[in-house]
Amino acid sequence: MRTVHWDQRSHGRSARGAAQERGVAIDIEQLGRDLKAVIDAAAPKGPLVLVGHSMGGMTMMALADQFPELIRERVVGAVFVGTSSGKLGEVNFGLPVAGVNAVRRVLPRVLRALGSQAEIVERGRRATADLFAGLVKRYSFGSKDVDPAVARFAERMIEATPIDVVAAFYPAFTDHDKAEALEIFAEVPVLVLAGDKDLVTPSEHSEGIARLLPDAELVMVPDAGHLVMLEHPEVVTDRLADLLARVGAVPAAANVGTYGSTAQPGG
Repeated sequence: MRTVHWDQRSHGRSARGAAQERGVAIDIEQLGRDLKAVIDAAAPKGPLVLVGHSMGGMTMMALADQFPELIRERVVGAVFVGTSSGKLGEVNFGLPVAGVNAVRRVLPRVLRALGSQAEIVERGRRATADLFAGLVKRYSFGSKDVDPAVARFAERMIEATPIDVVAAFYPAFTDHDKAEALEIFAEVPVLVLAGDKDLVTPSEHSEGIARLLPDAELVMVPDAGHLVMLEHPEVVTDRLADLLARVGAVPAAANVGTYGSTAQPGG
């Protein structure tokens, strides 16, 4: 089995698209076309298993919406981790009603303003590192005993995403609606997995995906947040290995047991 990994545009080592540099708004549809380009370049033939977390899962849905024949002809399995098919504008991020309503009103304008002053904002993020670390931990993890090294890894990963990139992508999440596109995955084995304490893409969104794909395996991981694959890698890897074995991509004995737990000893 061969795996292909890539950074979404504007993230990690991937550059911003030419259209973005000209100020054209980014959307999930573009990410679906990016995924098609990656497949064409790196895996142009043979069966595929698609695995996506959060925006990655949304990208898979956009791929199916635009290239349904690719899903029908080549995809033999799909994994949606901590993601959503739509209605992300209704997420309350664990805030009370009054607070979330205020956030929804001002956040788009605030992000645009911050994105236009990216250099100043990045200096501010570094100056308030402790506060930022607390926010990352709250919105990334569901348990209290996450390995500090894992928590710091998450901080570094999120810190590496410039604020203007966050501002550019935010409207794409609220516009995302791919419930109908999910039907294209109905004919292949599907795993839907989420942390039960996810505040970013709440577990109800994964349950919604499972309702649209009634033959899918739904796994809710206790005491896990949005970065469930970092918080409980043994669970995620074991369920992924099981699906890969079912579709013939790996030997049936490929599982990890309790290997990879991020819980601190004695936690």
